[in-house]
Amino acid sequence: MPQKLFGPIFVLCFLLAACQPLPEASNPVRTVPPLDNSGAVTQPPVKPEPLTQIPMQIGYGVKGPWFELYFTDPTNSLGKQIAGGPDEPLVAAIDAARVSVDVAAYSLSLNSVRNALIRAFKRGLQVRVVMESDNMDRSDPQALKDAGVPMLGDRRQGLMHDKFVVIDRSEVWTGSMNFTDSGTYNDNNNLIRIRSTKIAEDYTKEFNEMFVDDKFGSNVVAATPNPRVTLDGTPIEIYFSPDDHVQNAILPLIQNAQSSIYFLAYSFTADPLGEAIRQRAAAGVKVLGVMETDQVASNVGTEYDPFRVAKLDVRLDGNPGQMHHKVMIIDGEIVVLGSYNFTASAETTNDENTLIIYNSEIASQFLQEFQRVYAIAQK
Repeated sequence: MPQKLFGPIFVLCFLLAACQPLPEASNPVRTVPPLDNSGAVTQPPVKPEPLTQIPMQIGYGVKGPWFELYFTDPTNSLGKQIAGGPDEPLVAAIDAARVSVDVAAYSLSLNSVRNALIRAFKRGLQVRVVMESDNMDRSDPQALKDAGVPMLGDRRQGLMHDKFVVIDRSEVWTGSMNFTDSGTYNDNNNLIRIRSTKIAEDYTKEFNEMFVDDKFGSNVVAATPNPRVTLDGTPIEIYFSPDDHVQNAILPLIQNAQSSIYFLAYSFTADPLGEAIRQRAAAGVKVLGVMETDQVASNVGTEYDPFRVAKLDVRLDGNPGQMHHKVMIIDGEIVVLGSYNFTASAETTNDENTLIIYNSEIASQFLQEFQRVYAIAQK
């Protein structure tokens, strides 16, 4: 080839090669965006589907495409029968289980749940129970032990305060409701059923840390497999205490509230959360709250008094039983729920679980529950 043609041909070949697409890497690196706790969903959520009412003898129930949501009704005189409440759908789910049932229960005295767990165990399912040790010497836990159901107590000063059930590693039942007669029929509580293998994986991992690894309270490492899950357009954040620092997730939601903060608090002594609410109220955000009367009377450092000094409409509950919710509803779009009281012990000592759900239809149901509790609260 003539020397004078070599240079142009070489340059042409080089340019043609540069224009060809590069082959894909066999193991591409996936970049996961950091958690956004600004209080706003990073992607506009899909408009939730309308919910369907679930007929109940005692309580309130609705269902959506991936969840069922229940509220107790302590005002119903039929509650004395200890039947017909939110424990019935839970029992039905346990009876329909095919592989496994894991229970983390602060307390357990519902005969219906006890009997369902024994039935599942006798059917050959894997049934395991973790409990607060101080509550294990009662008749229903003893009946489970007598039946051979494997059980483990936390055996420590802090509380195993969770209230959740994982069925077939594909669905989770959780909320504020203890699996007790009073928790289901005398107290104000919520219970949500979520069908999601990813969220079930999170709760199973937390359960195994306690039951298998025998690690409770601060003796754990933050290792939630799926800290954020989206179900039919609804973002959900999953937290466990004390490893996930739940207060750091709730605080920005409050600080970024634009229109309203409603809360139902069994116990509220967390100064940073209380101060953030008062600051948003001073900025014009509507704040309404109801707190459990007995806890306000007994708690050292309750936030009730600073709320009242700030002239906020925060009331004492009017239920002779316990107003046991641990709920915040922010801007009619975001719901914080679970076993987590707004206290330092829930943040740093107890085993707790918390969900933050971004869904206006679910928020609307919690606002209806707020109105029921608020309507009989003491001004």
